[in-house]
Parts: sequence; structure tokens; C-alpha cells
Amino acid sequence: MKIKQKIIFIFAFIFLISACSEQRTIKIALSKGKGSLSYEKYANWLKSINEKIECFDLYHINFDSAMNVLNECDGLILTGGPDVHPGRYDKIHDTIRCEIDEYRDSLEFAIIRKALDKNLPILGICRGQQILNVAFGGSLIVDIPQDIGTDVNHRCDNPDSCFHRIKIQKNSMLYRLVSLNEGVVNSNHHQAIGKLSDELMVTSLTDDGIIESVEWKDKVNKPFLLAVQWHPERLDRNIPFSLAIGEAFLDNVYKYRNNKLTKK
Repeated sequence: MKIKQKIIFIFAFIFLISACSEQRTIKIALSKGKGSLSYEKYANWLKSINEKIECFDLYHINFDSAMNVLNECDGLILTGGPDVHPGRYDKIHDTIRCEIDEYRDSLEFAIIRKALDKNLPILGICRGQQILNVAFGGSLIVDIPQDIGTDVNHRCDNPDSCFHRIKIQKNSMLYRLVSLNEGVVNSNHHQAIGKLSDELMVTSLTDDGIIESVEWKDKVNKPFLLAVQWHPERLDRNIPFSLAIGEAFLDNVYKYRNNKLTKK
């Protein structure tokens, strides 16, 4: 092989390796992913499924920086946390019963809008499910024990020892992912979806009728969206209610990333 041909081959090989490496690296935005061991579990969970990702916490940087970082990401996880301000769903008189972070509310409503504009895959967890429902015009149960009852224990002092049963709707994406009619998930919330958004459909319920997961009602021309009330990042990663959800989200993130690269 002539020297010129060797040089061309080397540069082509380097370009190919770089392109493949870029395709394998994906960036995930976490609405809040730092501040405690609980928040750090989200990134650890994702990396236990696929180590070739980068996670970016949006909460601990200023608003403009968070929006710029999201613009470079390939997927969004709306993580758990305090209550959505009840004024956002016409129950402002219930503010006294809530633990509120108004900056986080403002940030997450903004990043939901931006993520949808970009067609980013979205996974909502606990509060993440609740704020998606509110963002799409739904409402919340302000306090399950007071407003619904305690037939099912949705929260306890040690969140890692609190579990309950859910029933899966067979016409759902969730059912296709987990291949189960029912199962057991963890509990760590005192709020839940009240009036369901017209944009969403229920995919699982507890024995007391609390909505445990949702997805798009009409999925045509919409990005991946799945939201669950439980915490898959705290479950054994090998069970379907953790692993299958994480894998489905990351599969769609990779598809988004690859589509973005082909358009460059």
C-alpha cells in the first residue's frame, strides 16, 4: 500500500472510530439529580443499565444554563421530590398541606415545554408523573391519607421497606415492557394524580384506585413518554418494574441521538 493510501486509510479509520464513539455517548438531563443520596440514585441506576451515558443535573445551575444544557441532551428524566404547588391546578387553598419548591416548579414546567418542542424522550418518576399530569391540564390528590384513605400504604418512614401491589392495563406500552398483569412496587408519596389529563392514559392502578403509571393516550407523532409513581431507581434493577423501564427509556434516547446525528 502506498504511503498516500495508508494516510487516507488511517484518517478514515480515526473518523469511523470517532463517529461510533459519538453515537454511543448519550446525555441525559435530570430535573434534579444532586443534593442527597436519593437524588444520586437516578444517575447510578441509569449507569447500571448502560455505563456509556452522561447525566446532567439541571436544578443546581442557573435557569438559563439549565435550558442550554437541556438543548444538548438526548433525554429527560423528571425526578421525585416535593409537591407541585397546588395553585398550578386550582387548589391554592391547599398550599398549607404541601411541601413546595416554587423554583423547581418553574424550572420543570419550562423544561417540559422545551423537551416536547425537541421531541425528547421523557421519563417521569413520582413527582415527575405528577407534574407531567399538571403540565398537561390535570390535577392532583393533595394528600392521599386525608383525601382517599389508608387502605393501601403509599408512604412509610423507611421508603425502602414500603411496597404495594399494582395491576397493569393490557392495552398499554407498560404491559408490553414488563409482560405482567400485576406486580409489586415501592411506595414513597403522599400525592398522586387526581383528574387525569386528556393527553394521557392510565396504564396501572393500585387496589385503592390510585393511578400508578401513565403514557400518551395518542402516541402518533409524539416522543416516548412514560411516567410512574414508584421509584424504579430504588428497586432491584433486575426486576421488570426497574430494568425494563430503564432499558425502554434508554433505547428511545439512543434512537433520538442517532436520528440527531444523521441530520447533522
